[in-house]
Amino acid sequence: MFPLVVLLFLVCNSHLVAPVSCVSVEGSVLLTLKKSIITDPEGCLSDWNASDDTPCSWNGITCKDQNVVSITIPKRKLYGSLPAALGSLSQLRHVNLRNNNLFGNLPDEIFQAQGLHSLVLYGNSFSGSVPNEIGRLRYLQTLDLSQNLFKGSLPATIVQCKRLRALVLSHNNFTGPLPDGFGGELSSLEKLDLSFNQFNGSIPRDMGNLSSLQGTVDLSHNHFSGSIPASLGNLPEKVYIDLTYNNLSGPIPQTGALMNRGPTAFIGNSGLCGPTLKNLCAPDTPGASSPSPFPFFPDNYPTQDTDGGSEKSKGLSKGAVVGVVVGDIIGICLLGLVFSYCYSRVCGFNQDQEENDKGGILRKECLCFRKDESEALSDHAEQYDLVPLDAQVAFDLDELLKASAFVLGKSGIGIVYKVVVEDGLTLAVRRMGEGGSQRFKEFQTEVEAIGKLRHPNVVTLRAYYWSVDEKLLIYDYIPNGSLATAIHGRAGLATFIPLSWSDRMKIIKGIAKGLVYLHEFSPKKYVHGDLTPTNILLGHSMEPHISDFGLGRLANIAGGFSSLQSNRVATEKSQERHKSLSTEVTASILGSGYQAPEILKVVKPSQKWDVYSYGVILLELITGRLPIVHVGNSEMDLVQWIQFCIDEKKPLSDVLDLHLEEDADKEEEIIAVLKIAIACVHSSPEKRPLMRHVLDALDRFPISSD
Repeated sequence: MFPLVVLLFLVCNSHLVAPVSCVSVEGSVLLTLKKSIITDPEGCLSDWNASDDTPCSWNGITCKDQNVVSITIPKRKLYGSLPAALGSLSQLRHVNLRNNNLFGNLPDEIFQAQGLHSLVLYGNSFSGSVPNEIGRLRYLQTLDLSQNLFKGSLPATIVQCKRLRALVLSHNNFTGPLPDGFGGELSSLEKLDLSFNQFNGSIPRDMGNLSSLQGTVDLSHNHFSGSIPASLGNLPEKVYIDLTYNNLSGPIPQTGALMNRGPTAFIGNSGLCGPTLKNLCAPDTPGASSPSPFPFFPDNYPTQDTDGGSEKSKGLSKGAVVGVVVGDIIGICLLGLVFSYCYSRVCGFNQDQEENDKGGILRKECLCFRKDESEALSDHAEQYDLVPLDAQVAFDLDELLKASAFVLGKSGIGIVYKVVVEDGLTLAVRRMGEGGSQRFKEFQTEVEAIGKLRHPNVVTLRAYYWSVDEKLLIYDYIPNGSLATAIHGRAGLATFIPLSWSDRMKIIKGIAKGLVYLHEFSPKKYVHGDLTPTNILLGHSMEPHISDFGLGRLANIAGGFSSLQSNRVATEKSQERHKSLSTEVTASILGSGYQAPEILKVVKPSQKWDVYSYGVILLELITGRLPIVHVGNSEMDLVQWIQFCIDEKKPLSDVLDLHLEEDADKEEEIIAVLKIAIACVHSSPEKRPLMRHVLDALDRFPISSD
């Protein structure tokens, strides 16, 4: 390798006819990178010229104080290798060359850039082993080498990178055990993904010390053996530990973060046992003792012993439990009778009295349940004009009312029309109709807050109209219909074009981005609360748009029925409704399959409701099945059916949508998304991931074009 001074001399003086300005030393180093790139189909390095004084204006280069601090050239189809000279960029902090076609080994000299904070090379074809010199990077925070061809063991020096926050090595050919001190030294780790490699040996017992971990700790699809360290239970409870498809054996510890985990975190380990897998350990198995053979029950819950008799315990007897239940039912009935009596005696009035009331205004004051003055009916409600929520709204109420309109659909919250105004602008207008309590100020505050939301994956509310007798919500029109129709088709539709996997991934990621925005970046950190495929609309390029956000709240203020209430009723009557299930997907049927199990117990919606609904939608996109699945003469919801398939060890082909047969090369990616879906539909809301963690996991998979 030439010294930098010699290299600079050659660059400045070769092939020159007349004197020209010469690039800096760091610029000459970058030109060695350009020279090592064999093909640059998009021409992203075309402005890297030796005649420039500085490389700071070059594409993908960021400087600070005229020193190169960042090289960021992702997804540009670059084909070539990395030169060793890059290590001489002393101020280099960030390298991001993800999703290119780079190959070859990582030169040891690259790690001379000891100030590196992030090295992101995923989605290339790098091979060879990771040099021991990586231990020099004491400031390294992000190392992502996933989806490459790296092999060999993980260098023991990795534990010297004590500031490491994200270590992502999935989809490579790494072998050997994890280095000693892996859990004890890397205490700053927040993200860990070692999946789809050939790591072996035991899981380090000090891994439970990684108290900063978040999201999913993915050790799946490796060759880890031995028992699961009980110390893993020390990880934060919100962390999902994926140990699937290894060679682990022995009992599953019932401690901390491992307590009551579902079987999906442990499948593919034939030697594991424990109540989680419905495979009780033999009495002589070390560590097999458990406070109860049924970990979801309290210790004193009466169970059957091996002789068929009832165990003696301090818990309530069956008779006592029945007595308590019957007593509760009788109490509820008495409470209902008291309510009915109070309402009829104090709040009732006859029709004659109504007709003779002076002024014609009805006074329905109720001594039992008196309304607060702030929620009283507006006796002097004024009719308002169309209220724009966007500066680009160029139509008025008259234009809207005169425009051509076509019914798009009906629901419990009014009718939706496709409206084309005179200048060709197409809108979607929801007519909420007449309502009960006209709390205009509250309605106005809510609708204007929703109107401020702006995100590519959330339908934009452009304007609204309010009066005593009529309420209209005016949205952007999204042309390609709902996701429900895209997955299942529509009754009477002559042709049906199934979604490709790349389109499904685009939709999956888009919905996740929209939910992350609502949950974390919207002004009030909103919850949708009623997410289904029928209110996910598809744009021109099949990009998803979450619709009907805040609709239940607005309907409740305006006196209509909340969609959430409607769906709770649908849940209670699901057995009756599903008997009449047809090939046409309707909101009234689908609505009952997407709510989290805690929805009937908890009044206030939470973001984890949306995570559960999102998980069901993922399962629907992967399986192509409706949220209610027929198995023989019985029915089960889609979440139960997936669990049934896991328990019965069904092959993947029995689970996947038949229309995905042509995407067989995407099997690993589909399995990864399936695992994300299963984590999202966990019965415990605390154990479901946050949407930002879901999006982080999905971002590892690039969307390919068909």
